[in-house]
Amino acid sequence: MINVGVIGATGSVGSSVMAVCGSWPDKISVKALAANKRSEKLTALAEKFNVKKIYPYVETGDEGLEAIALDPEIEHVVFASSGTAAIKALCSALKAGKTVSLANKESIVVAGKWVMPLVKFKDQLRPLDSEHNAIWQCLHGEDKEFVRKIYLTASGGPFRKFSGDELRNVTPEMALHHPVWNMGAKITIDSSTLMNKGIELIEAMYLFGLNESKVDALISPGSFVHGLVEFEDGSVKMLAAEPDMKLPAGSCLFWPERFFPSNDFKRPVLNLREIKFEEIDSDRFPAVRIAREVMRLKGGYPAVLVGADETAVDLFLKGRIKFTEITGVIERVLEGFEGGEPESLDDAVRLVEYGRVKAGEKI
Repeated sequence: MINVGVIGATGSVGSSVMAVCGSWPDKISVKALAANKRSEKLTALAEKFNVKKIYPYVETGDEGLEAIALDPEIEHVVFASSGTAAIKALCSALKAGKTVSLANKESIVVAGKWVMPLVKFKDQLRPLDSEHNAIWQCLHGEDKEFVRKIYLTASGGPFRKFSGDELRNVTPEMALHHPVWNMGAKITIDSSTLMNKGIELIEAMYLFGLNESKVDALISPGSFVHGLVEFEDGSVKMLAAEPDMKLPAGSCLFWPERFFPSNDFKRPVLNLREIKFEEIDSDRFPAVRIAREVMRLKGGYPAVLVGADETAVDLFLKGRIKFTEITGVIERVLEGFEGGEPESLDDAVRLVEYGRVKAGEKI
């Protein structure tokens, strides 16, 4: 029996994690749940899984997340929330020797320098996002010395075939409809600009300890292939699966064992299917180009990017800037940043706020 605590239990990724837990009550016991606020969904989950420890973040703050991270009854902590609020709890869980499943990009992008050295043993930190999870699985049993390049994949979003003029006229309502994944508003917009992929590239660089030149992205329509690893001998390993977050969630919770998240996954997968890859057009979608420059600069740039992106997306959703201006705002913030290496985790988190404020000033 695996005793689990789930932070971000009511979000899109957290819901997939809870679905997997519900499929295997004889293997997983949920001991604690955290969400941003009290809701009917959180109450229903607590009742379904008979959970006594519930932490709404707006009420308990960092202390509630720390309580889950340090709970002696919990051996596996799932971080499925977004934002920087859970970074300190993540560090505490790793220091305490807990196994961690992580779907929080900001934790690694902003604080990878402090988080990654805390990993004590192989597979203690398990990537839960589908693309990073795919790379993690492909790298098992491999020596990173022989890795030529890793590729994260993107569906291309709903505007993959839009012209520049069409992109300028994209409305928030249009952008909030993702063709493959059901996600929150912020991540859905990031996916449509491909900034989500850019942020994931930065995360992968830190997560897998690779030089930025060895981390890249491709568009793969249909989201069947989630990640590829190319080796120096010219061979490529890839992980392919139906786009369902219950699969990476199950792999993280049960690794190295594999259990069906539900009966849906017993159907044949390779039914006459075309797999194709495309380069990302950096003229129409400059987000990945911007992120790659941030990967090269490192220092405080990743944290500033995260903050600037949050504000730029919010401005677009409020109708204050156009879709194509999201990346423009971010780029101007980065150009105005004087660089420098954050000296502490708190410094890095403050740079996120700097990025938020400066993005607001740029309009």
